[in-house]
Amino acid sequence: MKKCKKYCGVVVPVVTPVTACGKVDEKAVERIVSNLAKNNVSPLLMGTTGEGNSVSMAQATRMIEAAKRAAEGKVVIYAGLCGCCWEEQMEAAKRFVDAGADVIAATLPSYYALTAEQMEAYYQQLADNVTVPLMLYNITITTHMSIPLDVVERLSHHPNIVGLKDSENNLPRMQEALEMFADRDDFSYFCGCAANSAAAMAWGADGIVPSVGNYWPEAYQQLYEAGVEGRKEDAEHWQQLTIEIGKINTQGLTLGQSLSGLKVIMKMLGLCDEYMLPPLTEVSEEKKSEIRSRFNDFCEQTKEITFTLNDQET
Repeated sequence: MKKCKKYCGVVVPVVTPVTACGKVDEKAVERIVSNLAKNNVSPLLMGTTGEGNSVSMAQATRMIEAAKRAAEGKVVIYAGLCGCCWEEQMEAAKRFVDAGADVIAATLPSYYALTAEQMEAYYQQLADNVTVPLMLYNITITTHMSIPLDVVERLSHHPNIVGLKDSENNLPRMQEALEMFADRDDFSYFCGCAANSAAAMAWGADGIVPSVGNYWPEAYQQLYEAGVEGRKEDAEHWQQLTIEIGKINTQGLTLGQSLSGLKVIMKMLGLCDEYMLPPLTEVSEEKKSEIRSRFNDFCEQTKEITFTLNDQET
């Protein structure tokens, strides 16, 4: 059985639920995070799934405060930090920590193509200045850059850098990273590509970061526990189920459209509404109807589907 590190487990990149006027829906945040916490699953707020680049500092702060209330100290609160202005990032990090964030997960500033040296210097400076642990956040689909693993390795020795969330869909890179970090007690590796969760756990990952966990955290907790305990067949069983259900809101859609599709499913379960923050928009009514139909069909055909929300099973 794998030994669990301080930072480990299932961390869900939470959607940002908003009202029709674009303000954070704090009650919805509390419903979502409460459901995660009862399944021993942590939230990552303002990540890619959470439309992080579109959430103002003030609204992000309110979201963290709502999440902190709902978590009731049961799980770690991760807050995503993205942007290109250093001064604004420092102010955001301070506000996020004051609001209750336990860990800051930071992507690269993505307006300019950065050299490896610039990436390393950026994270060094960030780690020196934030007052809570920092997690590196590699996501090439949005930043269009990949943090080289030799840079990650050097940064991993900074006393305030505690891990890497790697959302790059690159199995050789993941295997190489886990050869570096799986046995390190002071540095955690989180797989941010949900379809690779079972493989990541088999190779020694410390955690997984799946967007489907927004409404089905139980499935990923089962996958994670099977991975920790070395039950590879069970982990693969849950992997395939989550891949199939995940296709409902992603197949044939862009990343931004898939986030709208995710909210369509979450509204069906009473978790949040379907509103999106500009520049993203809701998918068409035709697509919404298709997603609802496919989701209902999948649930009817799959015995393992049970959603526990607000102390009631759906």
